[in-house]
Amino acid sequence: MQRRGKIGLVAGLLILILGAGAYAAGVRLALFPEVINPAPYLEKAKTYDALIERDKFGVPHISGPRDVDVAFGMGYAHSEDDFATITEAVLTTRGTMSETKGKDAAIGDYLVQLLKVWDSVNAGYEREVTPEARAIMQAYADGVNLYAAQNPTKVPSGLLPLSGKDVAAGTVFRGPFFYGLDKVFKSILEPATGPDKAPPKGSNGIAIAPKRSTDGATRLLVNSHQPYDGMVAWYEAVLDSGEGWHVAGGFFPGSPFMLHGHNAHLGWASTVNKPDLADVYRLTTDPKKPDQYLLDGKWVKFEKKVATFRVKIWGPILWTVKRDLLWSVHGPALETDHGIFAVSYAGQGELRQPNQYMAINKAKNLAEWRAAMAMQALPSINFIYADEAGNVGYLSNGQFPIRKDGVDWLGTLPGDRSDLLWQGRVAFDKLPQLWNPQSGLVFNSNNSPLVATDGPDNIRSESLGAHLGLQTNMTNRAYRVLETYALDPSISAEEFEAYKYDLGYSEKGILAGLIREALTYDATGNPDLAEAQKVLKAWDRRTDRANRGAALAVLMGQPIGRAAENGEALPPLRPALDAAITQLKTHFGRLDPTWGEVNRYRRGTLDLPVDGGPDVYRAVYGATQKDGTLTANGGDTFIMFVSWDKAGKLSSSSVHQYGSATLDKTSPHYADQGKLFVEMKTKPVLFNRTDLAGQIERSYRPGR
Repeated sequence: MQRRGKIGLVAGLLILILGAGAYAAGVRLALFPEVINPAPYLEKAKTYDALIERDKFGVPHISGPRDVDVAFGMGYAHSEDDFATITEAVLTTRGTMSETKGKDAAIGDYLVQLLKVWDSVNAGYEREVTPEARAIMQAYADGVNLYAAQNPTKVPSGLLPLSGKDVAAGTVFRGPFFYGLDKVFKSILEPATGPDKAPPKGSNGIAIAPKRSTDGATRLLVNSHQPYDGMVAWYEAVLDSGEGWHVAGGFFPGSPFMLHGHNAHLGWASTVNKPDLADVYRLTTDPKKPDQYLLDGKWVKFEKKVATFRVKIWGPILWTVKRDLLWSVHGPALETDHGIFAVSYAGQGELRQPNQYMAINKAKNLAEWRAAMAMQALPSINFIYADEAGNVGYLSNGQFPIRKDGVDWLGTLPGDRSDLLWQGRVAFDKLPQLWNPQSGLVFNSNNSPLVATDGPDNIRSESLGAHLGLQTNMTNRAYRVLETYALDPSISAEEFEAYKYDLGYSEKGILAGLIREALTYDATGNPDLAEAQKVLKAWDRRTDRANRGAALAVLMGQPIGRAAENGEALPPLRPALDAAITQLKTHFGRLDPTWGEVNRYRRGTLDLPVDGGPDVYRAVYGATQKDGTLTANGGDTFIMFVSWDKAGKLSSSSVHQYGSATLDKTSPHYADQGKLFVEMKTKPVLFNRTDLAGQIERSYRPGR
């Protein structure tokens, strides 16, 4: 999607929120911590019957007679391991984070109100969310409340009580940012502040049918790429209720729903897709007609409201800020120094996501899973599917709008024409999807949905609706699927895992092209450049820790590759090459240190060399440290291998980049999966009760 100028969302929105135009600001002091009465939370806990069993890796296995019992236990166990992140997720979704985090958090607080998160929740919670999903979200919130009541010193003022609405609001707020709504807002504001340095949110998903395996098994890889820490970092759990909610997989802080993994019958992997699911409109206004915009030749009043939030300035001092909010018929509007722009976007006010997640969590077969996906409550995300019956499939999911023909939907649109408003939603059966292809293989690595298998029956663009704005890119990882999995007509369990940990860059990828460009530079009189060219020419395009070419190549390519993954303008190569040369000479005294000297995994007392790199199938993204090394902070995180043998028997294994105790440095599970993760190994998923025999480290019933 091509938009006008770029900006760092921090700088642009802070100008809008806290700069000129803010009014009625006042100062107050927040001097005294909140006193928590634990009695109501302890009493509420007695209405649930949850058993939490921690295995030898600390992974919680939560069971109970009812779904709500399990959700309550999940909220409690999740809080034991990640309470601060859950707190951050809740306060961010409430739009009150700037009270504790200060001005940088004001951006999120403003967006919560601009996107009408709580207007949508308060208006539609009872109507649009099923009683089952509401009860589960409330039970999860009650589990968090119990933990908070028992640990009052960890509770920020104003947090309690959590409710099911907090969980629902989180799905409304977070959903659109996965396909890049934040970048749409960036494109409206000026001036640019540089590239996005956050770890990319990518992922791999692959499934093979029995015909493609050596032993007739169906195999699934769940391999999301997320930051190692924060509100979208994975947490692993196994849930098992007497009402049929039995799942193992990855969860986000603040939510009880398994987002990808498996149940007894089927499983799925999720990968980020970035189709064009938002449009920007330039509105026509007139200073003589304040608070109005032109539509079809008539002046229409903006919907207007005042946002109020408190921003921590220093210590206990809070600054109360009020700021006008605007909406047109298109959606939220931003008033800038170069005009007023409105945004239409997928997922606006969408409350039904919990309904859909519970439905796919409980689906028993392909028909039920597809019926759940046909709800179309999830704004985006690709799905790779596999099940015990041998079905495999790929779905590029999204709330794709129906758009008018004959219009360039990639640019900024005139906001004075109602015929350019979205005309509804593309039906589920018209979405890009591929089921049981002839080859028996489906995959996605954040690449074009038109390349989803290696056989003759890839999705054809002419079979899809117009103006979907689909991705057209191929990532290095997608190329490597075609150069590994796709070249093997009969894949064993060992090969399936080995291909996942592929360490190579394709000759067709961006980095290979950058190396070809770097080799054309004239190195006359520049011995450092001549040496760099020698290293790059000899490099085998692999990222094993002993490799002596990877450091220079990866450091050179990192800023260009990151910009490509984020859909940003590509920076020039030569400055990136020069910076890589300087970094390696300064800190390592040579241009070809081993990759493991540079690329490090650090957690607790662990400081280990790690294989992999940006956009390889064993994805590792690192933050540069003062000593010139990289510390891994994103990419491969929670990984799961799932299979059903030819008799339909399930088995799975997994690994987390850290361990179950994501925040407790004193816990033995703070980094106990780190060595497994670095060595590219997994542990068994103890899915059934019989699997837990002899594996339980601790067992308890919260609130009992």
